[in-house]
Amino acid sequence: MAVKVCKFGGTSMADGNIINGVKNIIESDAERRYVVVSAPGKRYSGDVKVTDLLYACHCELVKSGSCAAGFAPVRARFESIVKELNIDFDVKSVLDETEKRIDEEKSEDFTASRGEYLCARVVAEVLGAKFIDAEKVIFFRADGSLDGEKSYKAIRNALSGVERAVFPGFYGSGADGRVKTFSRGGSDISGAVVARAVNASLYENWTDVSGFLACDPRIVDSPRRIKIISYKELRELSYMGANVLHSESIFPVRKANIPIRIKNTFRPQDEGTEIVPSSRYIPSGCTVTGIAGKKNFTVIFIEKSLMNSEVGFIAKVLEVLAGENIPIEHIPSGIDTMSLVISSEQLEDSKLSRVLDGIKKAVEPDVVRVIENIALIATVGHGMSSSVGTSARLFNAIASADINIKMIDQGSSELNIIVGVNNDDYEKCISAIYCEFFNK
Repeated sequence: MAVKVCKFGGTSMADGNIINGVKNIIESDAERRYVVVSAPGKRYSGDVKVTDLLYACHCELVKSGSCAAGFAPVRARFESIVKELNIDFDVKSVLDETEKRIDEEKSEDFTASRGEYLCARVVAEVLGAKFIDAEKVIFFRADGSLDGEKSYKAIRNALSGVERAVFPGFYGSGADGRVKTFSRGGSDISGAVVARAVNASLYENWTDVSGFLACDPRIVDSPRRIKIISYKELRELSYMGANVLHSESIFPVRKANIPIRIKNTFRPQDEGTEIVPSSRYIPSGCTVTGIAGKKNFTVIFIEKSLMNSEVGFIAKVLEVLAGENIPIEHIPSGIDTMSLVISSEQLEDSKLSRVLDGIKKAVEPDVVRVIENIALIATVGHGMSSSVGTSARLFNAIASADINIKMIDQGSSELNIIVGVNNDDYEKCISAIYCEFFNK
């Protein structure tokens, strides 16, 4: 029988009533055998996610030496969930044990991971399934990267003879044997790791939206839903701010050609969005698949005559950035010019001054200029490379909206075109691009 791995996000775990709905979803399909859960999210506007409560709990532990006060709202939240579920589960003992270990570990990662741990314990009880602690089956290397092969083997061993199991997402075991977390939203990665380990037929990611939309619905009213998208397109859109799915979660499943389907916990009847390998991608007929972007970038523009003939010029510039531990988003270049596109938050404090001084010393440029408050917008689609006039349509739409383009960068795969505009023009630019490719 084919096996599906289901990951349920924080809103899907928000309270006992929603978790009962999740139980119905899982039990409606016998192939949904392995489940990964996030910590409970917000129940209503103004509520606090359990993970945020736990980060505050760790701060209280550092400040006072005890997590009791900070853990109290977490305790109350899970007691409420168990009461709503009306299950026979000794949640008090589990919470007492958890609070004690938080005090002993004194680790931010450990404390933050307890939302997923506790939630998985509860969901396992609800489903009558086996609880498998991610600390025992998901492993990180010393450099912080996922040790995939070790994790896949451990998961397969743990699932031997197990009909149904529940895993907590977001964390695993570091090289030092202590609990280590992924970045926020990392439960998506946990689900992908489990899916890869069992060679799932499908990785279902259940959230509070019915799939990917062609752009941000806060900018464009009721944008089109994307029915099918390739891993490559998803990676581009996720990286540029389309946050339905963690951008790194595709890597484990992509290597095994396991498709992902984004589904809505609150509207399980909706088709959702399927994410597939390029080899299985069926063109929709649309030139553009989606549009996404981010604000607050800084561009460092460098000009020097005969730059192209100076061996090692770019390497010297990049070495300056590496020395400050600053990642670079894009490097558009010309014969005698190059631009470094960097997230502005990476240049806070005195870093920008040190970077500029380092570049001047390293390569002695003719001009160094800084452009701040830039937004990057990516227009992504498999159909772009084969459609004549795509770039012209894109730039004409932006020009017609009276928006000045500060930067242009096209990926070598011809899968995307990225433009840089002023932060103030961000929303207007996305609206103009969407209107051009989806409303005509």
